[in-house]
Amino acid sequence: MAETVLSFVLRQLSTLLRDEGRLLGGLQQEVQFIMDELGHMRAFLREAEAKEEDAQPRLQEWIKQVREAAYDTEDILDEFVARFAQHCATGFYGSVRRIFSPIKNLRARHRVASEIQSIKSRIKSISEGHQRYQSEYGISAQASSSLPAVNNTTWRYSRDDALLVEEAKLVGLGKTTLVKRVHEDPEVRRHFPVRAWVTVSQTCDFQDLLKDLIRQLHKEGKKPVPQSIESLNITELKEFVKDFLQQAARYAIVFDDVWDMEFWNTIKFALPESSHGNRVMLTTRKADVAFASCIESRGLVYRMEPLSIEDSWTLFCNKIFNGDNCPGHLMDVAKGVLDKCEGLPLAILAISGLLASKDVNRIEEWEMVRCSLRGELEGTGKLDRVKKILSLSYSDLPWHLKTCLLYTSIYPEDYEIKCYRLINLWIAERFVEWREGMSIEDVAWGYLSELINRSLIQVTRVCYEGMLGTCRIHDLLREVIVLKSREQNIVTFTTGQPTMWPSEKVRRFVVHSSSSNNSQHHQQRHNDCFDHLRSFITVGSTNPLISKPFLSDVLRSSKLLKVLDLAGQENQEEIPNEVFKMFHLKHLNLYGTRVERVPKAIGKLQHLEYLNLGNTGVRELPMEILKLQKLRFLRVYQPVDPSDCDYGGHGFKAPSNMGGLLALEILNRIDASSGSTIIKEIGKLSQLREFSITKLRREDGKELCSSLANLTSLQRLTVESIGKGVDHEIIDLNHHHPSLSSSSCSFLQSLRMLILCGRLEKMPQWVARLHGLVRIDLNWSRLRGKEDPLESLQHLPNLGEINFCGSYQGEGLCFKAGGFLKLKRLHIKRMEGLRWMRVEEGALPRLQKLFLQQLPLLEELPIGIQHLIELQQLNLYEVSSQLREKLLENQKEEGEDYTRIAHIPEILIGYYTNDRKWRRRSLWDEKKKTYNLS
Repeated sequence: MAETVLSFVLRQLSTLLRDEGRLLGGLQQEVQFIMDELGHMRAFLREAEAKEEDAQPRLQEWIKQVREAAYDTEDILDEFVARFAQHCATGFYGSVRRIFSPIKNLRARHRVASEIQSIKSRIKSISEGHQRYQSEYGISAQASSSLPAVNNTTWRYSRDDALLVEEAKLVGLGKTTLVKRVHEDPEVRRHFPVRAWVTVSQTCDFQDLLKDLIRQLHKEGKKPVPQSIESLNITELKEFVKDFLQQAARYAIVFDDVWDMEFWNTIKFALPESSHGNRVMLTTRKADVAFASCIESRGLVYRMEPLSIEDSWTLFCNKIFNGDNCPGHLMDVAKGVLDKCEGLPLAILAISGLLASKDVNRIEEWEMVRCSLRGELEGTGKLDRVKKILSLSYSDLPWHLKTCLLYTSIYPEDYEIKCYRLINLWIAERFVEWREGMSIEDVAWGYLSELINRSLIQVTRVCYEGMLGTCRIHDLLREVIVLKSREQNIVTFTTGQPTMWPSEKVRRFVVHSSSSNNSQHHQQRHNDCFDHLRSFITVGSTNPLISKPFLSDVLRSSKLLKVLDLAGQENQEEIPNEVFKMFHLKHLNLYGTRVERVPKAIGKLQHLEYLNLGNTGVRELPMEILKLQKLRFLRVYQPVDPSDCDYGGHGFKAPSNMGGLLALEILNRIDASSGSTIIKEIGKLSQLREFSITKLRREDGKELCSSLANLTSLQRLTVESIGKGVDHEIIDLNHHHPSLSSSSCSFLQSLRMLILCGRLEKMPQWVARLHGLVRIDLNWSRLRGKEDPLESLQHLPNLGEINFCGSYQGEGLCFKAGGFLKLKRLHIKRMEGLRWMRVEEGALPRLQKLFLQQLPLLEELPIGIQHLIELQQLNLYEVSSQLREKLLENQKEEGEDYTRIAHIPEILIGYYTNDRKWRRRSLWDEKKKTYNLS
């Protein structure tokens, strides 16, 4: 983390010297000196941090000094900019223009000079330690793209232990053990007379690896190992391996613990192209490596799933009780400890290894393990093993991903993290680096995907076509992350309003929800712990977490604050006045609060990039919002009906020249009831990636089509007309704008999600050319029978999800053969006149989920439903009582309906009883005892 802080500070210093160097006067040389010295230490610091856990206290203290010096340097720069900024200037460091020309505040300038001199002295002292430790610890000053961050010997011992565990006691232990068991199977040995097992690991020497492979192959083939291999280079060694395998009998080679795709891209050239029944297997914890290795060979990827509850328990008991049963008096505490492992085999082994040393007759010793699991991880107990194992994946990360992973410590244990909120916080915290040709948001999503591929973050919900919804951190990994975060003073936590103030500088302050009463007496702050605060975040329930006096007290002293996230705090009724004095504020999230008004002072926040007023009472933004030229994200809306999202949302009335906010990428949602002027302005926002507009008038449809043609990066579009449900005004988007008539139109190519909420006389013709579209929602379209919505959608090549709500007034829908080839999810709702559905053979071949809801006249299952062989879930909610009774009555197994749906694993039927109580029943659960359909 210190290296990451250093890298960021160096970028800030470089920008300051380049753009505003002449304004620094005599301070320019001092700043240049600090920059040079920190630059010299950065590469050394990478390796020093990698050894920090095992280092002596003196090196640990030195790393801490560097970290704090970098933080303080950043503080001075930000204070410098904030103190002398001119609101008329542009750009981050452009804001200090004409600061010292003329100098109006000599006292303030003297203070800045004094602080920089102080930092310079500290840097000199730290630099002396750098040179001393470099020779003392043998750490190179050369930068490295991939550095081992834990003791590699320790890790190798851990892997060897996994191979030596008695096979009879293994229960699906892990990747290496599973493959080892197959590799050593007598039948496999007979079928593959030439075999080799190569442990790749994180820091292997490729030349030595090839020599090891050659030795094993010759040994298995009972041939002497040529001495000549010692003098061969890598290219010659690969040719040697390839020639040997081409002449050998059937072979099976395992490359165990592969860490990156580069290894596979190199080793594959040492393997013959023709397989002839031979086998090469890789074990890896990275999904991208697994799939990359299978591209050319049509190989298979086997994903290791967590152990089941039963297998976890078996492994647990094997380790502690030698296969015997757990004593009854320990059953509850044992299950409590095992729950923390969540099926991770190595975690189960580590914890059970700790418990095996406890007296089984003393339950209090077991209870201490369960209650003080965090303490064990912090100390030097046997759970240090799990800490090192879990730390290995963390330590392999590049520096920017380490920071992003550590940041997840802001969330409580077992918290379901909203991915979108997380990546926007990363961006605000400046963890995400801009890349040429990519939006900053796309880069952040890439970071998250990489952490998921490395199995460090678990996905818990996926939205349309793989779009990540929510995620979480495994409890044990979170313990490791929290420890590292605390050590490096990244985040300070409290549950509810604190009764005691922190004793050290706080950089990021996070308030977690608590079930306890948070109305403690507010005490006056007596120290400066929040003077360096960069982020203030609340996480958890909508119950009041913080009092107004407490928040005001914190914000009053937090002049350097960049992130303020109060999402979900229903007691927050206004934007605190202190906010508008925060020159550096970049991220303001007030989602779900009771804020109803945005003051004109919002214009002071010229560095604001993210403003979320979703689900608040705000209905209008002042003209001053146009001063926020860096604003990238603007979300202001409230649901029309909080209990039913089908009716869309209220938007906000924007200034007439809204098109001046050229940096906008997310705009949700504009109230268009004022007329065509605001719609014309939308066409100027060429960076928009997501756009929502509400209360669109029929006569403004043509103007909207003209503006949409200019939005060449748009991926998500929501258009809502005036009204609610059946009272919606007609949306008229069926206009022949020249750009929308061309198949090369960028808007038509980029759009991935389209939501139309309002009446349609006919489907817009350009919808049939949205070849990148993966999801479409049609709400209250009320299309007539002759305007079948399926006609223009059935051949869209990437369409994966359809949601129809009140979109069609015809009696039936027919899905024709060859249509909707990639559709996976279909939701049909609130079509009061729909009586039948037909699925022709060859239609919807990939459909996995089918929801039929509030269809009172649908009396039969869809004709041809038996053709949907990939269907995993069928939901029938509030369909006709005739259809429901047909399915729930005690009919024979060989009945026609059951024959057609017997292949569907999950069928749910939901309905209201006569007394308006909701019932939800699983068809197979109801029938399996009678018909044995489970």
